[in-house]
Amino acid sequence: MAGIDSAVPAPAQTVAPVAAPVPPGTGPSAAEPGAGAPGDGHPQAGVPPASAVLQDRLAGWVSDLTTLHELTERLTRTGSIDDALQEILRAGGALVGARRGLVVLEPADGLGPDTMVGLGLARADLGHIETVPRDSTSYGRLLDAPDGEREIAQPDLRADDALDPRHREVADRLGYAASYALPLAAGSAGRLGAAVWLYDEPAEPVERQRHLVGLYIRQAGEQLGRLLDLERVRAAATTLTGELLPGRLARVPGMRLAVRHHSGPRGGGDWFDALPLPEGALGLSVGSVGGAGPSAVAAMGRLRASLRAYAVMEGEDPVAVLSDLELLLRLTEPARSATALFAYCEPAARKITLAGAGHCPPLIVGERRTEYVETSLSAPLGMLACWEAPSVELRPEPGETVLLFTDGLLQRTGDPMDRAFTRLHAAAASVPARLRDSPEAVADHVVRAMLPDGADDPSSDEDVVLLAARFE
Repeated sequence: MAGIDSAVPAPAQTVAPVAAPVPPGTGPSAAEPGAGAPGDGHPQAGVPPASAVLQDRLAGWVSDLTTLHELTERLTRTGSIDDALQEILRAGGALVGARRGLVVLEPADGLGPDTMVGLGLARADLGHIETVPRDSTSYGRLLDAPDGEREIAQPDLRADDALDPRHREVADRLGYAASYALPLAAGSAGRLGAAVWLYDEPAEPVERQRHLVGLYIRQAGEQLGRLLDLERVRAAATTLTGELLPGRLARVPGMRLAVRHHSGPRGGGDWFDALPLPEGALGLSVGSVGGAGPSAVAAMGRLRASLRAYAVMEGEDPVAVLSDLELLLRLTEPARSATALFAYCEPAARKITLAGAGHCPPLIVGERRTEYVETSLSAPLGMLACWEAPSVELRPEPGETVLLFTDGLLQRTGDPMDRAFTRLHAAAASVPARLRDSPEAVADHVVRAMLPDGADDPSSDEDVVLLAARFE
């Protein structure tokens, strides 16, 4: 069960208001021992000086602002919608004094994503809540009301005679007796959803708590709106990239292939390909277009499609393939650069002829060796008036795996490039012997060793491509 972060103390479900000063004349009589007479310069017994009351109030304001700042800072560090929703529930629960709650994400534009997340509620509990008629739930009223209610407090559900019978049944089953709900909205995006906090006993937040959580929820709506925009861009880029890249790798006798590909949150220009060619040959390519976003994804698609055409016509000469690709790039997109590697594979002869244009060299992983292929230094495509570099021929041994990759695999480590290359070599060399028969297992091991926190990092714009080709 999720709880409220102990770093921010949770107030009680209801907080008594600060006691007001006792007006002069209503306190102890001047005749009582120790009592000061009004106007004699001595404070009355039991009546704090005005300065002390002001100091208490100022201390309370400073404490509230500090808490609000800490909670908002934590919210701005969230990198995904799910993390933000959980943080909103935890922080809001701390501010209003509730240990359970739920948030419904349902953007008004109808483009999604739609989801419900709970705090202290299991998935089955949320399922029970979803069986309550929508117009009887506080989140449903907030999301559907045309006048846009600002808050809904239900301090005692058991005493509410107008409560829907199913709502009463679910509340009794889950053990909550009161609720407090606020809408989530973001600027021009409008309504995004609603947050509801649940109390175990009849209760409602006092004015101070409502003010604080209201300030927090405004910031929460803006952060959620930013993450929603990012998620939609990422989903669109992922869909576009998925349509441009092969859905599955080609199969040819004598070779087994595996690929691991992760796009940055805005979509990037890294590609991979495995193209069957005449006489049982196979063309493998990896490459990267500079930049990120939809334009880079579109440029990647154009280059990859062109490379496939050149590979069919003259794939046995990788230098000619990349020379044609460079000419096309220079004539059609002179402001863009790209790196690429093309390998003409002959599985029956266990032979690879490859050429690279500013791209990372392949890595051979086998029982007796783990080494980078020595390729000649060459410039990226589009950087020189005329590109050309000699090709390289290699003959993998049976059971060896050749790894082709883009520099995103190195850059996502955060290490300098020379150290990242060393790290990749160590990762490949450490593949256990029992896994080396499977290119999928080799690829998975290398990615985990290079990126232990996961390749799908929302804070990085770098794509990751790792193509593993094992010779039987």
